[in-house]
Amino acid sequence: MSRFDRQTFLTTQAEPEKAFLVGVELKYSDSNWPIEGSITELSYLAQTAGAQIVGKLTQKVENPSPSYYLGKGKLKELIALRQQCLYSVVIFNDELSPRQQRNLEDALEVKVIDRTALILDIFARRAKTREGQLQVELAQHQYLLPRLAGQWSHLERLGGGIGTRGPGESQLETDRRLIRNRIHRLKTQIEAIRQHRALYRQKRKKNQIPVVALVGYTNAGKSTLLNALSHAGVTVENKLFSTLDPVTRRLTLPDKRQFLLTDTVGFIHKLPPSIVAAFRATLEELEEAALLLHIVDITHINAPEQFQTVEEILAELRLDTKPRLIVVNKLDLVVQDEAELTSISLPMTLPHSQTIIISAHKAWGLDELLHKIATYLDTAQPLETRTQIDATASSCN
Repeated sequence: MSRFDRQTFLTTQAEPEKAFLVGVELKYSDSNWPIEGSITELSYLAQTAGAQIVGKLTQKVENPSPSYYLGKGKLKELIALRQQCLYSVVIFNDELSPRQQRNLEDALEVKVIDRTALILDIFARRAKTREGQLQVELAQHQYLLPRLAGQWSHLERLGGGIGTRGPGESQLETDRRLIRNRIHRLKTQIEAIRQHRALYRQKRKKNQIPVVALVGYTNAGKSTLLNALSHAGVTVENKLFSTLDPVTRRLTLPDKRQFLLTDTVGFIHKLPPSIVAAFRATLEELEEAALLLHIVDITHINAPEQFQTVEEILAELRLDTKPRLIVVNKLDLVVQDEAELTSISLPMTLPHSQTIIISAHKAWGLDELLHKIATYLDTAQPLETRTQIDATASSCN
């Protein structure tokens, strides 16, 4: 199998690939995610990418093997399971080093991809706008660059001498230069988008239009809430990362004041740093928001872990001090009637004064949500600023 095959992601396959999932649990990890929940999420990601899951394997270790990620015994077990499960691709729950990936492919003799490659594959499917496509492509090239070594190992097998190692090195350096040049061009184009967004944000500030941003774990219901409040018509599916590109809509509060509601890319456990870096232009929208609405899917078995993951990512983005309202969503899957929302007992501890319970799908609790947003904007903005909003809102794009 050519080394380049491992960069052919699941989207290129005409039929579903049979995927075997592998994860490692660290004995002394400070992560609050149980390995079962993490592997289950990896399964959802693989299915979103079009794979058929045929098996799972986990191992508890102090540290992953630097050579094979798995220990020798588990690696032998995984090799033996190939005849039983007939897997054609093995997906690992962490980002593999180039060395680990090459060694695993040699040992397993099938395509090996990691969690980062899987998420990038899904992002490539979901990105519809030019901005989103550029950001995904940048992340893909940054992921591919350190993995080029070994793409030309078929030349090394020919042995030494004329026409072997030399051309291989030349081709490898050519590929590296092409990718570096492409990364530079992509960064230039994304920087132009970032500056364009910055101009719009300056215009918003000048016109005193407050921005409220939706954040949360993927599939928590952000797009459903945006549609319910603004009739935005954003695609909604019960899948991870069903929408990727940011959407902004103007909303009117009961007192006729206006604000902008922005939906952003959903977060996920073990979100690759390369994706965060590539989507910097999009995530900068959160920095200008007057208020963040943290949407939580209360029906998910790992709701507490998902909540904590989003809070940690916000901290990494230096947004943990940003005012936010916790919006507990999908209560229509828990109770039968909107009147029962006031008596619901949540399976996790949340700041009571900052929490509101809703069902975006059923439009339950949305009036109270708008009231809370209006109350916050009242306290966050000086009186003289508030009186200018209606007069200036119509000129803001």
